[in-house]
Amino acid sequence: MIQKNYNLKFLSFKKEVVAITIRALLYGRFQPFHRGHLAIAKWAYKELGVSEMVFLVGMASESYTPKNPFTAGERIDMIRLSYRDEGLPLDSMITATIHTLETNIGSVVYVLSYVPKIDYILTRNPIITKIFSDVGLKVMRPPSFNRESWRGEVIRKLIIEGNNSWKDIVTPSVAKFIENIGGTERIRMLNSKDY
Repeated sequence: MIQKNYNLKFLSFKKEVVAITIRALLYGRFQPFHRGHLAIAKWAYKELGVSEMVFLVGMASESYTPKNPFTAGERIDMIRLSYRDEGLPLDSMITATIHTLETNIGSVVYVLSYVPKIDYILTRNPIITKIFSDVGLKVMRPPSFNRESWRGEVIRKLIIEGNNSWKDIVTPSVAKFIENIGGTERIRMLNSKDY
């Protein structure tokens, strides 16, 4: 009788757990990035189960104007500083920039080409809601977090008036950053009668 030796190798398969990434897009000028923007991000993480926030810095080609005093790079720095101040992981956010666009249905495809695949658009703007939902994207309307006072326009106005309460509307590191780059002087200069 011939004896056969079989060398059997048992294959073991490791199950890899692949995390599903759920992304939400918040598109804005972020002039400057403030507690309202941060509250929307926190809401999206908690209520929508978002794993990554995508911040699309709009009007990136415009800076040093009364309405858009900060550069795109400065605004990205502010987003990152806000995350650090709040203890949010930087790997749970993505930033991208886009130049000034007209708001129309054609701009949606263009906007989406600047960011990774997203699952939600977060906006309270009815026009943005309409054009993004018309192309089949899920638009979520976040709550209004102190919207009357947590606004870039209010922050810039307080800075012009020399009212330091603007620092309460941004995180501490963002307030320090704005001061360190001469942002308060820049805003006052851009809004002066001499400019």
